[in-house]
Amino acid sequence: MRLGLSIGYSRAQLDLPVALVQRAEELGYDTVWTAEAYGSDAVSPLAYLAAVTKRIKLGTGVMQLAARTPANAAMCAGTVDALAGGGRFIAGLGVSGPQIVEGWYGQPWGRPYYRVKDYVAIMRKIFSRDAPLVHEGTEISLPYTGEGAMGVGKPLKSILHMNPSIPIWLGTETDAMVRLTAEIADGWLALGMVPGSLDHHLPLLEEGFRRAERATGRKKTRADFTIQASVHVDVDEDVKAALARIKPETALYVGGMGHRDKNFHKDMMTSRGFGEAANRIQELYLAQRKDEAIAAVPDEFVDMKSLVGPPARIRQRYRAWEEMGVDAITVRSRQPAAIDVMAEAARLNRPTAA
Repeated sequence: MRLGLSIGYSRAQLDLPVALVQRAEELGYDTVWTAEAYGSDAVSPLAYLAAVTKRIKLGTGVMQLAARTPANAAMCAGTVDALAGGGRFIAGLGVSGPQIVEGWYGQPWGRPYYRVKDYVAIMRKIFSRDAPLVHEGTEISLPYTGEGAMGVGKPLKSILHMNPSIPIWLGTETDAMVRLTAEIADGWLALGMVPGSLDHHLPLLEEGFRRAERATGRKKTRADFTIQASVHVDVDEDVKAALARIKPETALYVGGMGHRDKNFHKDMMTSRGFGEAANRIQELYLAQRKDEAIAAVPDEFVDMKSLVGPPARIRQRYRAWEEMGVDAITVRSRQPAAIDVMAEAARLNRPTAA
């Protein structure tokens, strides 16, 4: 099982855990992932990490579509990949939610399904440099000829000769978006995946592969596609204390990261069988009773999506994650002990001499 390390996005002060990433690379971790919400961006930290690491792949988990045009996302990916020596960047993309898209970026929510489809197609055209960039899409077309256009847009090729094979992965959750991910992407950052939940998604992935074959004439199978799940990891002899440290983030996302009527994280918690708790958390969080919202997060739900407790408990419970059918697991932790325990559980390479 391959492992990744998620360092997420920065809080109030930028704190890039360089030593932790270098330790993960030394232990044999395959990838490191950054993120963005409405503060630090996902790309800049990877440019820095490219200079202080040698092998580990550098992934955005995720770049938000509304933050950049597809051309700019391709430029960012191609630039960092070149800085890293080539073959190390993974362009992870996601739509975020309507509150951030419209409230932070000032972009219309629109039709995310078709925007993702156009976005990925444009990025691939830029990477390949087969012809000057032209795209007639449902949501995005280039050159732009819409409202306010002068009508002089010119199809262009990237000046930088980028790696044409930069992989594009999508962070998605709904059935329609999972099918689209299998159709157009190289990998899936599976949101909310837990042991046993892949069975629901496998038919969706297979349908996506069939659509890809119909569209391109080339057969696409599970072997051509990477599924990467993620899991919170916290090493502590006190299991309840470890669970408690994860609850504030759960309450934030289920209760406050999205509109009352459109919150993907709340929907996911409901689909896992915790609908009553999800409703209560949202009610409390939106009423600014955040401490009560955190207390309302069930231990069982946090434990389902996490690996916490003493090292022996983590190693024992890791087996279910190893056997769930995915290709890799991203460790969500900035705790050095967690990085080491997971490397041992996954039987990664031992440290090598510099």
